Amino acid sequence: MLSHFPHPELPHPLLPLVAGYQWNRDVLGQSDSSIFLLKAPDRPMLVLKVEAAGSFSEFVDEAARLDWLGSHGMPCPQVIACAFETHTNWLLLQAVEGTDLASTNLSPKDRIVVLADALKRLHALDVSDCPFDHRIEKRVAIARTRTQAGVIDESDFDEARLGRTATDLFAELQARIPSTGRLAVTHGDACLPNIIEKNGRLSGFIDCSRLGVADPYQDIALACRSIAHNLGEEWVQPFLARYGVDRDDAERRDFYCLLDEFF
Repeated sequence: MLSHFPHPELPHPLLPLVAGYQWNRDVLGQSDSSIFLLKAPDRPMLVLKVEAAGSFSEFVDEAARLDWLGSHGMPCPQVIACAFETHTNWLLLQAVEGTDLASTNLSPKDRIVVLADALKRLHALDVSDCPFDHRIEKRVAIARTRTQAGVIDESDFDEARLGRTATDLFAELQARIPSTGRLAVTHGDACLPNIIEKNGRLSGFIDCSRLGVADPYQDIALACRSIAHNLGEEWVQPFLARYGVDRDDAERRDFYCLLDEFF
């Protein structure tokens, strides 16, 4: 356990906010950012997220979305402070209490209930009140930009797509764009590690930089993929039933998993 922050360039305004905390680095997530968990006796746990500033950085988006989500009654981390600098972005959050659905001791049945009910609650928000547009044409345009910039990690593709190039996958993505259906406020990366439970109930949504108005299958697809990976394929159908999917669209699910390869 670290007693001090390993980055001496921590912005001065953040120093008094983290004084007295002990630090652990969180290695669960797979993002390019560095995440530190800060703990101190009788004080709320904090999360400090650090990323390189640039065209594809996410913390400015995340801070705005967390503020919006919290103001609409959804449980999520509270933004304590942020500093967006020339080379580095810093985001200090008050942590959500509980355990993520990938790490919890809850049974698979209880996990899918928490996940399905959490997504139904999020998707019930009024899309006309959400300023973040993540509809398919917007996301495909960003995927194109990321592909052209050469920032796609081709070694991190899903197993079925390993060995292919980002350019090849983007051509497939363009050819498979589905029709526009119902829209909802979506999380954007609705995998088990990004949903926190406490005592068997939703405690909060985390890693919300991709939250926005989109097809609900944006979340359904990544949730199903995460369930299959963490709990087993046999739990996908019970999740869909709990969420309320009467007729599953496997092709649409696969499209959104393909889209996720670019982010």
